[in-house]
Amino acid sequence: MIKLYDTGVYVVNGSDILPEREIEKSQSALDGVDKDEVNGVVFNREEAKKGTITYSILVTHNKGDKENGKNEKNEKNLEIGFDSLTSHDITYVGIIQTARASGMEQFPLPFVMTNCHNSLCAVGGTINQDDHMFALSAAQKYGGIYVPPHLAIIHSYNREMMAGCGKMILGSDSHTRYGALGTMGVGEGGGELAKQLLGKTYDLPYPEVVGVFLTGKPRRGVGPHDVALSLIKAVFENGYVKNKVMEFLGDGVANLSVDYRNGIDVMTTETTCWSSIWKTDDKVCEYLTAHGREEDYKELAPRGVAYYDGMIHVDLSEIEPCIAMPFHPSNVYTIRELQKHAPEILAEAEENGAKILGISTLDFKLRGKFKNGGIFVDQAIVAGCSGGIYENVMAVVDTLGDASIGNGAFSMSLYPDSQPSYVELSRNGAIAKLMSAGVIVRSAFCGPCFGAGDTPANGEFSIRHTTRNFPNREGSKPGEGQIASVALMDARSIAATAMNGGRLTAADELETRYGRHSFFFDRNVYMKRVYDGTGKPLPDSPLVFGPNIKDWPKISSLADDLLVKIASYITDPVTTTDELIPSGETSSYRSNPLRLAEFTLSRKDAGYVERAKNARAMEETRDKGANSAEFIEICRKIMAIPGCQGVDPKRMSIGSAIYANKPGDGSAREQAASCQRVLGASANLAKEYATKRYRSNLINWGIIPFLTEDATRFKLGDYLIFPGIKKALTEKSDDIKAYVIGEKIVRIHLTIGNLTDVERQILIDGCLINYYRNS
Repeated sequence: MIKLYDTGVYVVNGSDILPEREIEKSQSALDGVDKDEVNGVVFNREEAKKGTITYSILVTHNKGDKENGKNEKNEKNLEIGFDSLTSHDITYVGIIQTARASGMEQFPLPFVMTNCHNSLCAVGGTINQDDHMFALSAAQKYGGIYVPPHLAIIHSYNREMMAGCGKMILGSDSHTRYGALGTMGVGEGGGELAKQLLGKTYDLPYPEVVGVFLTGKPRRGVGPHDVALSLIKAVFENGYVKNKVMEFLGDGVANLSVDYRNGIDVMTTETTCWSSIWKTDDKVCEYLTAHGREEDYKELAPRGVAYYDGMIHVDLSEIEPCIAMPFHPSNVYTIRELQKHAPEILAEAEENGAKILGISTLDFKLRGKFKNGGIFVDQAIVAGCSGGIYENVMAVVDTLGDASIGNGAFSMSLYPDSQPSYVELSRNGAIAKLMSAGVIVRSAFCGPCFGAGDTPANGEFSIRHTTRNFPNREGSKPGEGQIASVALMDARSIAATAMNGGRLTAADELETRYGRHSFFFDRNVYMKRVYDGTGKPLPDSPLVFGPNIKDWPKISSLADDLLVKIASYITDPVTTTDELIPSGETSSYRSNPLRLAEFTLSRKDAGYVERAKNARAMEETRDKGANSAEFIEICRKIMAIPGCQGVDPKRMSIGSAIYANKPGDGSAREQAASCQRVLGASANLAKEYATKRYRSNLINWGIIPFLTEDATRFKLGDYLIFPGIKKALTEKSDDIKAYVIGEKIVRIHLTIGNLTDVERQILIDGCLINYYRNS
């Protein structure tokens, strides 16, 4: 079904996969033949790397300095300029506030601001709509694009209006993926978007590229989520594509519609890859033409010989209907497998959930969902950038027909991904059929993906064609004794389950005939409501501030030496950004940095905020000349350390730190870092960071991302002193000297990993805002 190659591969003419190891064997067997040539084909790894679609796009967008005086740009360390930016109403206020504070006067490139996360204004009074008005005023003042609430999901709008072959789009949402349309989408924290607004570049080492070779054709009833979940299962845990580019090719691509490809592509985020790109064809041309943008099409394909650092071979015909059980998109089984081993798998999901949440007393009630030989779910949702796609909605309509989902406890809601999709579904009668079947049809909204819409009752089991099923993503509050569980499934199997009144059913168990449904894109839906001020800033137009929109607090630069207190110590295998700063109703305060920070780690470590504040207060008290007894004792211990003789306790930076094994999986929201920073955090310690975007967020907020292989040498409440940390950053040292000040003094060595010169200076200046102010 899915095969992972354990070596790099060459792809010849887009069709033949030749493992590098086999090439080497063939070369060694040839006598008197150029070692780079086999059977008339030249295999040179460095040249063949330039044969990928990825290379053709990255080299075009690389603004980097010319290398070593040559008339060539540095292609090992990229400095990317994007074609457009996109953000939504959890992140755009912080981005604009950061850019404003750093000197921005207008948007230098198209910037789309959608309102699909905090569309509902029931929580927090006027503050959600206040932010929407701020965005509209910013679009007018600086020359941006404002998409009103309920009009479109962020990624649907970009697919319909912004993506094009060979482009690159940077978004402040982790699911910024438009690869199926020939666009490399990158999801990052707000700091990286602020850099683009300031005319700066996005910097990274040239990424590895992993091919995804598709063959065959999906079976009846197998949808894009089934393919995506199968891919995630194959590569998430082993890190096969972490921070790499997934490049889709192979003859199987032609067997998929563009909607189907989009549905797979948006879920590549859950593999932890950096970006994605697909070969393009006539179907992509037809899609862009139907959206009035035929000029944005060009054929993208690998060159005659292309080298990939890895290869995933997927036979689409062998993919089965799947389900990602709670509480991660990688916890995947075939539905057939789940049905066969239901008691064991449900029990395991409960046990893992208790471990992840650290609450053994929660009653998940999952085991009780297995009765009368079947699994019965309580709720079904099809929504967002992955589920609400037009073709998925029509598959639900085809499945349900004239049936009813029943008038019992089972419920189903469906959210089309954009108003143009909604209009077409109304015109062809689909909305009426869905409503007649008992399905609640809503407007475009991301809420079910992050815990702000259709929250189930306590103990309920929800199946969803959405992007994530992390704990709390359905809106429950385990810390208050509430818990609901979400599994991810394709819309086709969700509809089949609804047909059976909530009894879990794979789509291929039914004889559904899926039609080919035409789609007319009504551009006027956007033309009549979207404000597009691209290239037309109105500098005298005022920004509109609601009372909850606050400026970033002042953040200090890094002193010569750093003292941090371990304010949280997390031993889970992975810590998500949702655990670092919960989503859902807390996001209503995203424009108020200090108020939002009160929720930091609230669902993981309720004592963190107070501990972090106490560490911050130690510095504030010292600066006022009134030292606490604890501070005096710590200083006494520091002065007794031979390696700390030059430390000046009156001038050193004092802050807090979090230790976690692998933090940062999930959302691109910069608040996962900024909330720590405004509470006084100066460092994070980890065995590894789950994603590049989270590590970038830490750096942009002046939090040093330390790496350690021995976290057993310190514990919660210990202090760590980093003598000469500023010098170490300046001199590009990666072996960082530190001492644990706990029950006894212990010397430890930490590393930071690769940092650009700009990143080092951002850490020294204290944050991105300070860096731009200083420069």
